[in-house]
Amino acid sequence: MSGSSADRQAEAVAALRRIAFLLERAQASPYRSEAFRGAARSIERQAPDRLAALAASGSLADLPAVGARTADVVAHVLRGKPVEYLDELEAEHGTTLDPRAAELRERLRGDLHSHTEASDGKTPIQEMVLAALELGHEYLAITDHSPRLTVANGLSAARLRAQLDQVRALNGAVGPFRVLTGIEVDILDDGGLDQDPDLLDQLDVVVASVHSKLRMESGPMTRRMIAAVSNPRTDVLGHCTGRQIKGKSRPQSEFDARAVFDACAEHGVAVEINCRPDRLDPPHELLAVAIEAGCDFSIDTDAHAPGQLDWLGAGCERAAQHDLDPARVITTWPVEDLLARTHR
Repeated sequence: MSGSSADRQAEAVAALRRIAFLLERAQASPYRSEAFRGAARSIERQAPDRLAALAASGSLADLPAVGARTADVVAHVLRGKPVEYLDELEAEHGTTLDPRAAELRERLRGDLHSHTEASDGKTPIQEMVLAALELGHEYLAITDHSPRLTVANGLSAARLRAQLDQVRALNGAVGPFRVLTGIEVDILDDGGLDQDPDLLDQLDVVVASVHSKLRMESGPMTRRMIAAVSNPRTDVLGHCTGRQIKGKSRPQSEFDARAVFDACAEHGVAVEINCRPDRLDPPHELLAVAIEAGCDFSIDTDAHAPGQLDWLGAGCERAAQHDLDPARVITTWPVEDLLARTHR
């Protein structure tokens, strides 16, 4: 087992994973990205000398989860040749931020809203954590859905407790990086939170979001949201209008924004600047209201796949357009300061 063949194998795995990451960032079909992630796992399991022999005989596609396209990527890397498909993706999906947004992006330390395959995400928690590490994050909150959101395979109390055990084990392996325990909890019709209160008390981060009856009249919706952000267990108000601006579009919910954001400021609940390209929530006019109300903010990706963790720049662009003071963005804070705010 030569060092060089092992190094080339590691480079091939990295190339496959990078392609998957870029496809996820571009919101390509999850089947495409999973093909490259699956191939990466298969290639990683091989002995380097066997991998070299398969490449030499043109038999890489005989490996489980390796198809013609992924085999071509591996073959090029093993031969020390550039991977044209990867270069094209890098060129097509690279991002350049406004200087103010770039400065804010540099100050972000983590992300408080992400999903795994435990609910409606696409990959295991380990893949999400590895991507966050590679992006230079210091922490990542795992916030899978709560039980009422059955369409997203929301976690029962028992499943969430099992995930907490998994996070504890992960933290033992990835320190000083911190995997934060969390949930994206449904805001119920009366403003209650969709999970056992004692269990919410154990979490590092509670993101509260409306996912149902989004067309509720303004008065009841306002009361519903104020009740949720007045709950001492709520840390972040997620994607506050619920709008969808791409694909199957959905109008924003109607509520008294100033009243809701005043309540957020009063109770120390951060307003999420959601970076998903199909959300970009809150809209600019409501972001201005939240800033004027004195709210703090959490710039989050709402990522459902590893590559989507790289969407933070979109939120930074929106914040910079409003001259938002980075000190009011809690995801710029060290994890100790963040937890001092959220721990109940």
